[in-house]
Amino acid sequence: MVDMLSDAINVIKTNERIGRRECTVHSTKFIKAVLGVMKDNGYISGYDEVKDGKFLKLKVSLSNRINSIGVIRPRFAVERSRINVYESRYVPSRDFGMIIMSTPKGLMTSKQAKEQGVGGRMIAYMY
Repeated sequence: MVDMLSDAINVIKTNERIGRRECTVHSTKFIKAVLGVMKDNGYISGYDEVKDGKFLKLKVSLSNRINSIGVIRPRFAVERSRINVYESRYVPSRDFGMIIMSTPKGLMTSKQAKEQGVGGRMIAYMY
């Protein structure tokens, strides 16, 4: 497995399309932080950490609100003044969907980054 975040996003995307209510992904601090942003914005219902043998996994409760989700590669560094350019590229319309960004103030949505006046690296998009 090369990119654990991409694998987790693909598992979530596949299970959303099938219509399942839960899925299991690998557990890392970064994936937990991304899932936390998704939960705060209502794209998933929640997640719990469970032990699977000697490894920790995350059991994600899906809310079936995701139309599309993906990882942004390469992770572009974006200034706060150019966030709108990338939002128009990845999200179909304004106020419909979000981009998750890694900023000096932590992971947040592009809308929050614009409000706080910070730039950062784009991680994933969803709508």
